[in-house]
Amino acid sequence: MLINVVNGNTTDSMTRTIGAAAEKVARAGTRIRAVSSAFGPPSIEGAYDDAFAVPGLLVRISEGEAEGAAAHVIACFDDTGLDAARALAMRPVIGIGEAAYHAAMYIAHRFSVITTLSRSVPVIENNLLRYGFDRRCARVRATDIPVLALEDPKSGARQKIGNEIERALSDDHAEAIVLGCAGMADLAASLSEEYQVPVIDGVAAAITQAEAMAQLGITTSKRGGYASPGAKRFSGPLADFSPR
Repeated sequence: MLINVVNGNTTDSMTRTIGAAAEKVARAGTRIRAVSSAFGPPSIEGAYDDAFAVPGLLVRISEGEAEGAAAHVIACFDDTGLDAARALAMRPVIGIGEAAYHAAMYIAHRFSVITTLSRSVPVIENNLLRYGFDRRCARVRATDIPVLALEDPKSGARQKIGNEIERALSDDHAEAIVLGCAGMADLAASLSEEYQVPVIDGVAAAITQAEAMAQLGITTSKRGGYASPGAKRFSGPLADFSPR
């Protein structure tokens, strides 16, 4: 099966990190199409970037549908454009944030989220409320590391994430840690080993859940909220990029 993995930003190096994390957990016979957004911001850090990322992300979802993808994964922890993508696509669309929360609740009573900038905290908290997971999340913690700094070995990002894990375990009484950025995907295994606690990467969680949905043969409901959008004539600078 083909899984269409869309990085919501335009930074190709991060897309390669995401693709590698996806390939590592994918079943034999699963093909990963890891792509950056068609256009938009180089990183998604809060609601402003989130809004500008959605059109380019939807283009990649549309391309994946045309290529016969069995499922799609939105590889942005904010679950950027998730509802819009589900309205567009027939095949299941999994957000890495929602997937990570589900995985955490399978194996722990309480979890904490470690994310990048403080401005991302309200977005994540609102998602937890919307999904009904807020009672199981002890706290959303920010490291105040810019997303693109995760790729810079000199940024000290891993140590800052580790410091917040220590605080989550001692202060929040967290039983599992969810990494709140797709750019942290390659750190999960080593952090879990170091701190002796489950550390969940949303990319890996989303891939396994996407494969399961595809195997079940379930498609996205087209009744109600995820009904296919009506045909409209788009105008303005993005008209040519309309996914319909």
